[in-house]
Amino acid sequence: MSIYADTGFLCSLYAPDAHTRRASARMAKVTLPLPFVWVHQLELRNALRLRVFRGEITPAQRDASLNLLLADLAAGVFAHIAPSLADVMIESERLSALHSESLGTRSLDILHVASAVVLGATDFLTFDHRQAALAKAAGLRVPAL
Repeated sequence: MSIYADTGFLCSLYAPDAHTRRASARMAKVTLPLPFVWVHQLELRNALRLRVFRGEITPAQRDASLNLLLADLAAGVFAHIAPSLADVMIESERLSALHSESLGTRSLDILHVASAVVLGATDFLTFDHRQAALAKAAGLRVPAL
């Protein structure tokens, strides 16, 4: 089984929020490593910075979260994987054309689901209902979290 986690799921692991307990429980059950693609790299770091902007975490908590992420990358919890950008873009356009008007999916959500499809993932971890609907429409299993 190949599992892909979206950035919201990962962010809940590194900066405590309402989903942290469930994200941690699921991580205890998954086979590692999980893929970590360029979209994660940008979006996760930015999400942590936005949490500082919103007053949800402090700059020190952001730094601690980023350091934990780097440690987990070094420890093999995540694997840097570079799916073909051309393949991700083709799949993104296909998913957008088929589903955006009915599901209301955002571009970054589409990029994550397309990356999962291109990487051959079977399961998709997310707390986002629209992204979950898109992942299911793309043929991925979305376990309850």
